[in-house]
Amino acid sequence: MAQDISFEVRNNNGGAVQVGAWRFEGASTGPKVHLQAGVHADEIAGMLVLHLLMQRLAVAESEGRLKGTVTVVPQANPLGIGQFRQGRILGRFHDATGHNFNRGFDQSAAMTQPSTNVQEWQKKLVQLGAPADVMLDLHTDDEALPYIYVHRSFWPRGRELAAAMKMDVAIIWDDGGDGSFEETIIAPWLREGTTQGRMAATLELRGQGDVSDRYAEQDAEGLYAWLCGYGIIDDAVLPGDWPVEVKDMAQMETILAPQPGVLIFEKELGDIVEEGQRFARILRRPGDPSSEVVLVAEQTGRMVTRYRDRLISQGMVVAKFTGSRVSSNWSGGLLDPN
Repeated sequence: MAQDISFEVRNNNGGAVQVGAWRFEGASTGPKVHLQAGVHADEIAGMLVLHLLMQRLAVAESEGRLKGTVTVVPQANPLGIGQFRQGRILGRFHDATGHNFNRGFDQSAAMTQPSTNVQEWQKKLVQLGAPADVMLDLHTDDEALPYIYVHRSFWPRGRELAAAMKMDVAIIWDDGGDGSFEETIIAPWLREGTTQGRMAATLELRGQGDVSDRYAEQDAEGLYAWLCGYGIIDDAVLPGDWPVEVKDMAQMETILAPQPGVLIFEKELGDIVEEGQRFARILRRPGDPSSEVVLVAEQTGRMVTRYRDRLISQGMVVAKFTGSRVSSNWSGGLLDPN
């Protein structure tokens, strides 16, 4: 039976809230795995995926088929999960401080006495995940194809994970600098040159509205099969193959809204859009045809993500595309700086 290793942090009022966490124990000599979802509390899909996966892990544990230890944190962020405003959850940023929940983990982990409750939460979450040999962080985008972020050190062996999860795109990164959870966990591995036999990735499970039994069962099955293939579970289940488009971070094209207004997409997720071809338009002032701006692709590529709402403010990300060359807008760092 899984060990309950939940821990408490303080909410904005100083009261205690709980981070639910469970550990499935197998062979002590096997890999240590850390799986989590909901660091950005408005990214729900992974919570259901891990909820389903835990049921299969419990069976594997009871039958003595676990070759390692698996820690699961299915809803990692109790601070953000309660931030509802007018019926919608605002879970990317901490309401009281504006802190992006998945930034600055490295700084928080280094603090002897964290000064905010977000930093306290980040430090404790890093302490829980730091012993892992395998770390998978489950996220979602606005509207998106399933895709994976993975550091170059873990590619091409990360292809098996991407294929098992039926990820359409793999985005390879080298330098972050934002102190995300993934970056903070792998930083000592990179410094020490001990990435061999280890694995870390951020899995983007489609869009925020893609929460369903069908998708969750598919994703949980993919994770389970990959854990078997990686040697963590002794079961004759092997991950299937899947075509994965591999792109360097610098080859991704991010299109920002040049003006606010009504957003009308003319292309769907997954569509190939030719360089210079229109894919959307923004109508700033309905009733005034001259206020409409047409958006075109910077280079030929596939639409991987797009903005979920259909009223957009200036400067927001309209869509992201794969590309075949380095984006002219690329200046290093993150795909999503905020």
